[in-house]
Amino acid sequence: MAEQAKFLEGNLLRHITVMSLTASIGLMAVFIVDVVDMIFISMLGNAALAAAVGYAGSILFFTTSFGIGMSIATGALVAKSLGQGQDEEARVKASTSIIYGLIFGSIFAAIVWINIPALAALMGASGETLVLASEYLRIIIPSLPLLLLGIVGSAILRAHGAARQAMIATIAGGVVNAILDPIFIFGLGLELQGAAWASVCARAAIGVTALIPIYREFGGLILPSMKEMMRDFPPLAVLALPAILTQLATPIGSAYMTRSMAEFGEAAVAGMAITARITPVAFGVVFALSGAIGPIIGQNFGAGRNDRVREAYRDGIIFTFFVVIGVSLLLFLTRGWIADLFGADGIARELVFLFCGPLALVFFFNGLIFVSNAAFNNLGHPFYSTWINWGRQTLGTIPLIYVFAAWLGAPGVLIGQAVGGVLFGVVAFVVAIRVIGSPRDDENPEFLGHRRLHQLFHHRR
Repeated sequence: MAEQAKFLEGNLLRHITVMSLTASIGLMAVFIVDVVDMIFISMLGNAALAAAVGYAGSILFFTTSFGIGMSIATGALVAKSLGQGQDEEARVKASTSIIYGLIFGSIFAAIVWINIPALAALMGASGETLVLASEYLRIIIPSLPLLLLGIVGSAILRAHGAARQAMIATIAGGVVNAILDPIFIFGLGLELQGAAWASVCARAAIGVTALIPIYREFGGLILPSMKEMMRDFPPLAVLALPAILTQLATPIGSAYMTRSMAEFGEAAVAGMAITARITPVAFGVVFALSGAIGPIIGQNFGAGRNDRVREAYRDGIIFTFFVVIGVSLLLFLTRGWIADLFGADGIARELVFLFCGPLALVFFFNGLIFVSNAAFNNLGHPFYSTWINWGRQTLGTIPLIYVFAAWLGAPGVLIGQAVGGVLFGVVAFVVAIRVIGSPRDDENPEFLGHRRLHQLFHHRR
């Protein structure tokens, strides 16, 4: 058995805890810098700047979703190969995944860059806010390949169980951003553009730092042959396509949410932007759980340890429950300080208090979706993740936000979105229980697949 397949033995709850906490530290390092960005920009005293960041954030999440989808596919492929004891095959799959990611990520970034003004206007931005958001995005969007290199590289490290090294990569980006933010924003007087350039430098730092341990400790990447590139495209596409579609659902829902909130003024959008920055910092451990538990499920599934697959899913939910309870209590006790930190008043303050109250508890159901999606992606049913996420971001977002916003105003936007999370969290749990009860790997010996999609690519093993 391959030495790297470390999740086949030992306490699963401990594996989940260690992987999630280390991954969350790295994630929160990046998200904390986003919060600092917002604080610095708020200090400039221009509400249009804060609103521009809110609009741009939805589009940036849209582009980041491509990288997250590729990382999910890469992590699942590499983890399964390691679980089967195929170390060299894991290196090949890691290499082909990064090459395909860089190629298609660059094309995707170019398409978005060309359409930035139209996309920002679609979010609801107009006038000065539209100009500011467009300038901000034109600087950051071209750096998507750098971010993708870091995200996919970190997924490769987590597939090997190297959670600490993956954490260091994201922390490096956070440190670079935190140092350059005040220098660029205030020292050089670049304001919003300064925050954008700091983010570009941070993305470069994440990419470089993720590659170093891959080469030092896990044999590095190799230049695959054309035959290997062609061979690995179908199994990568089988996972990457639904994973990317799954991730793209979130910015679609966020876009509608932003546009709905825009009807209540820039102060409401700024309040929503504050909660959007707080969420990944407060619940970074839950966000990290999906990426952390995926390799654990993947390695055990590759080794045929279905009993440990079921146990990992159960422990992931238990872990999520206790994290959400603890974080929600902390947010409630510090809600006044958080609102003061961002200078939030009026409707913005009301939204912050709402988020730090009952809506924080509801995040448990988002956690159910994250853990279930990790199970779907690693057990050969990635399109289940796609349907769950798109259902949650369409049927579980648009009609509910529309109804609750008409009833309760700006707070109704947040409440409607939260109610959708509850409904689809339950759906994800029910489907996951059925999938885990009868995991299958019989349709595609190369990977957890979908026969029809493989037929489309004329792939047979």
